[in-house]
Formats: sequence, structure tokens, C-alpha cells
Amino acid sequence: MANEFIDTNLLEEESLGSIVDSDKKVHPWRICPIGKHYVRTHTLHIPPSKQHPEGEVVTRHAHCANNPQRKDPKEHEQRDLLSYDELQLISKTYFSSLNGPPKAGVLTQFPNADEFDQQIRGWVRYWNEVFQAINPLDPNLVKALIASESSFSPEQHNQTKNEKLGKAHGLMQILDATLTYLAGHEGGVRDHFVCLDSKEVMDPSANICAGVRWLFMKKAAAAERVKHAKLDRAVTWDDAIAEYKGIFKDIIEEKDNPDPLNEMPKFHKFYEQLLRS
Repeated sequence: MANEFIDTNLLEEESLGSIVDSDKKVHPWRICPIGKHYVRTHTLHIPPSKQHPEGEVVTRHAHCANNPQRKDPKEHEQRDLLSYDELQLISKTYFSSLNGPPKAGVLTQFPNADEFDQQIRGWVRYWNEVFQAINPLDPNLVKALIASESSFSPEQHNQTKNEKLGKAHGLMQILDATLTYLAGHEGGVRDHFVCLDSKEVMDPSANICAGVRWLFMKKAAAAERVKHAKLDRAVTWDDAIAEYKGIFKDIIEEKDNPDPLNEMPKFHKFYEQLLRS
């Protein structure tokens, strides 16, 4: 089912050895080094010229292209960017051989609950290793989050009350505004960008990749809230979930009814179900 969302043109049987750049990479699974992003083989339309009055169509083979230039001319050399093309190739190449959580056969109230376990397992491992997490993210937690966000419906779209945030898309309900932040077009994310458009984010693997990346960002945001509130405690992944759902600020400020939709109890029910099994 998940493969129905993958453009088969992205999954060409290419020799990775001919593409992989040997410069410093943020993770062994990456094809391109820091400062570059992967572009799949595609056709390129060349406009008409004196030499070719009718124009020309050529094949541009898979390659690592320089990241888009930012305000600082040197920034494209220093920042990591994960493209849709590269994340698809990573998912296809490495995830099928991985073992471990999340648990299958537990959330039986959802017919397709286990369909995306491979992508959850792979992207949680990837981002844990990229950020060298001291307290690693649990794949079961991400599975419970998906259950609470979309009931494992990859085609789900929802309009938020705040028009500036836009629609929420896919398994992890990624907001339009989140896509902008993850691509580095606005403040917040300073490195390890994930560049997706509103169509690409509907692919389950891309959605989970972006959602897990955003969850790491939300944990950092929760830590800032705890610090600002002068609370003497460590930030947990449970706090990150509350921040992801947009209610951690009200919880920290001890406002009345900070979770009017009972988002956290619903999440906790699914997570505890996975942990108990």
C-alpha cells in the first residue's frame, strides 16, 4: 500500500557507487555530502537556439547538486539538505533489512496500523543517529503519535483553525507552515533541512521522515519553554509530543483546560498499548 505513493521513476536500479560523493556526510546512508543534495535521473528540456532551432531534450543523470544559495554565500557549503529523491532512495536501499520496534499486531483497532512500520523504524533510527540522541526517540512513540494524528490514514488532509498554518497533511499531519520551516525558508530549523512540497509530503516515507525531524525540533522548542519558565526538570519526549500538538505552552503555563480535545490522553492510550504488549 505504501509503495503506491512512491514514484517508480525515483527508484531506478542505479549503481550507488557511481553516485555517492565521498566527502563528509551526516550519515552513512546518505548519498550526497553536506552542502549538496541528490537529484534523480530526469529529462531536461533545452530551449531553441541557433544550433538547435527546435530545442532539445537530454537525459540528466543522477547526481549531487549544490544546495540553493542562502543569504550567507558560504551557507550552502555548511548546511545539510535532504531531498525527496534522496530520502526515497535511502528508504528503498536500507529500511527492509532493519529489525526492532515499533511493535506489530498490537493496535488492531486500525486495519493498516502495521503498514508503515518499516518507514517508522528507518527514519527514527536515521534521525536518532544524525542528532546522536542521548535519550533516543522510541519508534513505538512515533507509531502512537501517528495513531493519534491520522489513524494511519496516509491520504488525510485537515484544515487548521489558523489559516497561516495552512492544511495538515498525511500520516503525521504535517502543516504547510511546517514544510516552510523544515526547508529553512523561515526561522527555526537551522540545519538538517527536509525539502518537500505539498504533493511529496503525502508519500508515507517522506511524511514520516519530515514528521520525525520536526519532532526533534519540537523537543528543542519544549526545552526552551521549560528553561524560560525556570523549571528545574529535564524535557521528555512526552513534552515534545505536547509541543508537536501545540498544547505544551498552555500546559507549562498551567492554564485551565490546556488540552480541550484530549490529545494527550488519546496518545497515551496508544503508546501504553504498544508498551504493554
